[in-house]
Amino acid sequence: MKGFKLSKTSWLILSAGIFIVILAGLGVTRSQQLKEQTQLDEELSLSTMRVNSIGAADLRPQLEELQQRLEESEAQLIEVKDRLRQTVVSADVTDKFFVIAEYCGVEIMNLGTTQISTHEVEGVSCSTTSITTTVEGEVSGIIDFIISLNDGFTTGNVQSAHISIPEDSTESEPSASIQMVVYSYEGN
Repeated sequence: MKGFKLSKTSWLILSAGIFIVILAGLGVTRSQQLKEQTQLDEELSLSTMRVNSIGAADLRPQLEELQQRLEESEAQLIEVKDRLRQTVVSADVTDKFFVIAEYCGVEIMNLGTTQISTHEVEGVSCSTTSITTTVEGEVSGIIDFIISLNDGFTTGNVQSAHISIPEDSTESEPSASIQMVVYSYEGN
């Protein structure tokens, strides 16, 4: 095959054709960009209108409600701190144990307390004392005693309670071994 020769006029027409095709492609691309820009401008306008329609006046009641809830939470925190501020004194704790036992109709067989120590509970520094006791009495009285310990010591928590009910009730009475921790807040 021989080389293919084009005249200057053919080259000029071919170049003009390629230029027109490129120009048409750029025109189509620009047209699509203008359509996308128009669509995005409409979406921006709609979003701006929605944001403006909400307005700060509509958010004010929510802000006031959240501020009120914050104030209530702060008041509850102060109340809890005041309750925890009761000092842990072993004599007071044991006296309260005997008062609760008498009220529930159970007899304390033994009672032991640990020394007061300092622990962090959820990042709050507290004084604690652990109490272990064994009580005897009617099962209903023992259950009332365990419940009353949690209610009677607002800063205490029964960690475990094991109730033993003998098979032969003539030999011994039902008893319970109880472990409890009493907390006291040391902070400001």
